[in-house]
Amino acid sequence: MKFGVIVFPGSNCDDDMIHVLGEVMGHSAEKIWHKEEALPDFGLEDVIIVPGGFSYGDYLRAGALAKLSPVMQAVVAFARQGGHVIGICNGFQVLCEAGLLPGALLRNRDQQFISRVCHLSTETHDSALTAEIPRDRALAMPMAHAEGRYYCDAATLVELKQHDQIIFRYASPEGNVTDEYNWNGSVESIAGVCNRERNVYGMMPHPERASEGILGGADGQYLWKSLSSWIESHVASPA
Repeated sequence: MKFGVIVFPGSNCDDDMIHVLGEVMGHSAEKIWHKEEALPDFGLEDVIIVPGGFSYGDYLRAGALAKLSPVMQAVVAFARQGGHVIGICNGFQVLCEAGLLPGALLRNRDQQFISRVCHLSTETHDSALTAEIPRDRALAMPMAHAEGRYYCDAATLVELKQHDQIIFRYASPEGNVTDEYNWNGSVESIAGVCNRERNVYGMMPHPERASEGILGGADGQYLWKSLSSWIESHVASPA
């Protein structure tokens, strides 16, 4: 399997992602420029990452212009065919704007940029991204955003719960989900969701910034290991 990392003008986490996936986790990883109109040589055993940053300067609103990039038509088609796509921070915003994930990311509750380590409660293990996360562990990861407050209407929230699409919630270091640790005011402390087909994922915290001990923690590795193990066991390798 290999990873493709989309690069927009204003992306600033693409090199971090390439480093972690390639140098740390040992996968093949390459950048894909936003003007590309196709994803050549990427199959269902591969993964597309939409990384964090400030695509197009966050003009209009975060992710709104990036969804119009030529490459996003290919990313949408890849996802519709069953390919795995992960959006992190600004990438989560882009995937919501593109209609690949439900809901939207709004300005933080206190109208301030938040940069801190948060903890995540894993709400479902029935996904490629979370299947191997220890069930008794709250993951520690950095968050850094001004428009990270997840919002959806009441009907969408019901559907998210019915179809087990909430993958992460903000929590205490012990894993308790309470308002005290809902840093940005997201509806029901939601920090990450997936689509109903369970092949498109979005999350605001940064697992790529928590994948090496030298950075203070490596909880992000649980996600990459889970994802690669799941795809290797569920998706047939090309002949």
